Amino acid sequence: MTFEHILFSIDDGVAFLRLNRPDQLNSFNAHMHGEVKEALKQARADASVRVLLLTGEGRGFCAGQDLADRNVAPGADAPDLGDSLERFYNPLIRQLRELPIPVICAVNGVAAGAGANIPLACDLVLAARSASFIQAFCKLGLVPDSGGTWFLPRLVGVARAKALALLGNRLSAEQAEQWGLIYRCVEDSELRDEALKLARHLAAQPTAGLALIKRALNASLDNSLDEQLTLERDLQRLAGRSADYREGVTAFMEKRTPVFKGC
Repeated sequence: MTFEHILFSIDDGVAFLRLNRPDQLNSFNAHMHGEVKEALKQARADASVRVLLLTGEGRGFCAGQDLADRNVAPGADAPDLGDSLERFYNPLIRQLRELPIPVICAVNGVAAGAGANIPLACDLVLAARSASFIQAFCKLGLVPDSGGTWFLPRLVGVARAKALALLGNRLSAEQAEQWGLIYRCVEDSELRDEALKLARHLAAQPTAGLALIKRALNASLDNSLDEQLTLERDLQRLAGRSADYREGVTAFMEKRTPVFKGC
């Protein structure tokens, strides 16, 4: 498939997905949603893909929804924004969350609205020092979406989540790291290299086991301790039957570097 609004490629186990509407700060329209959905589908179906790296082209990561893609002129019928979430944003968040591989997001500039919450559905978020996160919904009379009301209180606590959502203030990448919203803040000039270094590292790891770690940690947010202990038992049973586990133990005993295949 030829893409118009994203750049998508696969190289040495890493799937690169770059939002590519730089003149619109990579804001989403229906066409770009369709392309991202297809790219994620391809990444999941390709057995060679062991890591996904998501970023944006140009000076911003993503400004959320392209408001020009909706008709809110006086006298026009009110748009059904719930339908927009059901058709586009909710499936996108679920796709990212459920990918059975590590997902890295490199936030290279402003991340606003849905663009501030999409990275939170990823597993590891790096941000350039000049990047910022803005829950801009309140400035339009809207509710944070794309999982924002679920991710924010779990990552930064209810008090800070309410401040971000109700005030819509800019949160710097440095502050986001300090609050635990993201993994790391790095210098602008180092973002791409650091993200690629992290992606290459993860691609060489036992990614079938990493997928089980994702499942366990995601489930822990809603499970009781007893439920989580049961899940750990079941997932560990699966992990112990993998070829990667056998390779890891064998390499340790033979004092050599393991060669994992993600299975």
